[in-house]
Amino acid sequence: MSGPHDGLDLLVLGSGVAGLSAAVRASERHGGRVGVLTKGVLSTATTQWAQGGVAAVLAEDPDSTDLHLADTLAAGAGLCDEDAVRVLVEDGPHRVEDLMAIGAAFDRDAGGELQLAREGGHSLARIVHAGGDATGYEIERALVAATHRTATRVLERHFATDLVVEGGRCVGVQALGPDGDPVEVRARHVLVATGGAGQLYAVTTNPVESTGDGVAMGLRAGVAVADIEFVQFHPTALHDPRMPRPLLSEALRGHGALLRDADGERFVDELQPRDVVSRAITARMLEQGMDHLWLDATGLEDFEHRFPTMAASLVAADLDPATDWLPVAPAAHYLCGGLVTDLDGATSLPGLWAAGETTCTGVHGANRLASNSLLEGLVFAPRAVEAIAAGVDGPRPTGAMRAVLAGSGGAGSADGPDDIGGAALALPPAADVAGAGGTVDERRDQLQRAMTRGAGVLRDEGSLAATGEVVAAVAAATGAPSAPAEWELRNLASVAGAVLAAAAARRESRGAHTRLDHPDTDAAFHRRLVVRGPRS
Repeated sequence: MSGPHDGLDLLVLGSGVAGLSAAVRASERHGGRVGVLTKGVLSTATTQWAQGGVAAVLAEDPDSTDLHLADTLAAGAGLCDEDAVRVLVEDGPHRVEDLMAIGAAFDRDAGGELQLAREGGHSLARIVHAGGDATGYEIERALVAATHRTATRVLERHFATDLVVEGGRCVGVQALGPDGDPVEVRARHVLVATGGAGQLYAVTTNPVESTGDGVAMGLRAGVAVADIEFVQFHPTALHDPRMPRPLLSEALRGHGALLRDADGERFVDELQPRDVVSRAITARMLEQGMDHLWLDATGLEDFEHRFPTMAASLVAADLDPATDWLPVAPAAHYLCGGLVTDLDGATSLPGLWAAGETTCTGVHGANRLASNSLLEGLVFAPRAVEAIAAGVDGPRPTGAMRAVLAGSGGAGSADGPDDIGGAALALPPAADVAGAGGTVDERRDQLQRAMTRGAGVLRDEGSLAATGEVVAAVAAATGAPSAPAEWELRNLASVAGAVLAAAAARRESRGAHTRLDHPDTDAAFHRRLVVRGPRS
C-alpha cells in the first residue's frame, strides 16, 4: 500500500452536485485543505444526466415556499421529515443564487426573466432549467470549473473501497489508485456524496458508475441507513436498447404530452407523482402484455428547441416527436434513502458526513418530488461544511437522524402523533449458498435482472425471497474483491441486500414501494426502517 495523503481537513467522495458544492464552499469560505476523490473524472457524475431542472421559489416567482413544502410532503407519502423539507425549500433559493454567482446560466425569456417549468407533483411552475433539458450538464460544468479553481487536491480515477475508522470515528478512506494499487487517503472529516444505485436494475436511467458505493461502505462500517426500500422509477424512460436508458423528462408531461396504452387510450393523470404514474404504466403493461407503452408529444410545439437533449436521443432512435408516439417504460431512477443524516449532514459515525442521493435526510420520504434531487445536494452539502467549520463532530437528533438516536423520535419511539419514529432492522447474515457462475459482468447482469423482476416497481413476499437467493449467490461468488469491477459488484450486492431486507419488512404499499400482497398503506409502518450492516 502506498503512503497516506495526510493533512486534508475535508475529503469529499464524489463529484456530482452535492460533492462539488461542498468542496467549493469549503475552499472558498473556510480555506484549509480540501480534497475531492472520484472514481471517474470530475465531469462524469450522475448530475450531468439530470434534465428537468431545480425546484426553487425565487424572488421573481409568485410561488411560496409553503406551497413547495406542501407538494414535497404530499409526494413523500407521510414519511418526509417536515423540518428537513422546510430547510430545503427555504435554503434552496439562496443555493441556486450561489450557482448563478459561480457562472451557471439558467434559461431566461426575452425580457431576462427566468423561465419556469412545471413537473409532476408540483402545484405550480417553479422549475428553473438550463439549455431546455440540459440543466444537470450546466450545473456540473459550473461546479467543475469552480472546483478546479479552489480545491487543494483532486484525485480522479481513484476508487474508494472502504472507510477508515479509528477510535470510533472516520479518519479517511482506503482506495484503489489509477494503477490499481491500494492507497489510504486520510482527513479530519469525510463527506460521502457518491450518488445513487440505479445499476441495481437491468433498466435504469443511471450511468454505469451508479453502484451504491457510499451506501455500501457505510453498511460495512455499521453506519445507519434508512428508507432504502424506496427506489423511485422514472415513468417515462425511452424504450430503447441503449443503456442507460434515455430519459424523457417530466417536463414533457408538464407541457402537455399524454400517456397512451396499446389501444391509444389515456389511463392516468400524467401530472401525478412519479410513483403513481410508474405503477399505472406497469399495471397497464402487465394487463395488455406489453413491455412498453407510449408518450404522445405530437401536440408540443418547437420540440427540438425546447428540449434539445431529448430531441437528439429521439433522432438517434429514428423517432420524430412531431409525428411518432414515443415508446416508454419505467426505469430505475433515484434512491430515496441511504446514509441517515441530521439536518447538518452528520451520519451516525463521527467524522463521516453525507449529502445528495447517497443520503436519507428525510426530505424525500417514500417518494421524491420531481426536481428536488439537485436541490437537496445544493442545500445539504453546504450545511455540512458550515457545521464542520463550526466545530460540530457528530450527529444530533434532528431531521431523519431522530429515527436513529434514542429519544426525540429515536428508534422505536416518537414524540407525538406527527413524528416519524424508527424501527431497527438488522441485515441477515451471509447465506450459505453456492456462488453464481460466470464472469463479473455476467454476475452483475444476473443480479440486475433478478432485482428488476422481483424488487422493481411491483413486489411481493415471494418475489423478494427469490431475488434474495440470487443476490446471495452473487455475493458468495464475488469473494474478496481486488479490482474496481469486483468492488462495484460487491457494493451492488450489499445495497441489494439492504433494499430486499427493508422491502420485505415493510408489509404495506407506500410511495415508491408497492407490495402486491400488502396493497394498502398501514399506519403501523409510519416509521423509518433503519438498517445497519455488521462491521467488517
